[in-house]
Amino acid sequence: MDLLTPDPGLVIWTGTTFIILVLILKKYAWRPILHAIRVREHTIKYALAAAEKAQKDVDEIEKVKKKTLEEAALERDKLITEARELKAKIIEDAKKDAQKEADKIVEATRHQLEKEKKDALQKMREQIAVLSVDIAGKLLEQELKTTKKQKELIDKYLKEVSFN
Repeated sequence: MDLLTPDPGLVIWTGTTFIILVLILKKYAWRPILHAIRVREHTIKYALAAAEKAQKDVDEIEKVKKKTLEEAALERDKLITEARELKAKIIEDAKKDAQKEADKIVEATRHQLEKEKKDALQKMREQIAVLSVDIAGKLLEQELKTTKKQKELIDKYLKEVSFN
């Protein structure tokens, strides 16, 4: 049972040692330890604040990124739509130009054919006229070989012509 009853001398020396140790710690170690704890506390608070700020910045960047991506998608869709419309317009214009060119070519060909037809008809008329004159000349030559027939023809034409 000795262990449960403290010795008064031991209690006094232990208490005195404890008080001296607390005073020494208070004078030399307590302030630097408290200062280190306060610095550490401020550092942790600053780090937490910086982390919160960084998280807010990341969230803001994510919002901006999302908005930018949406705007880019809209712009891309707009450009694709404009490109399709431009393609359709270019194709339509090319078709119209090709149709106009084809119409011009058909019209030019039609005029050329008409001109060639008129030229051919004119040449035919000229040839027919030459042949007709040749045939008439030969017929008249046959008919008018005799003087009697020549006189009859002259009288006939003179009767038809009236001299007023």
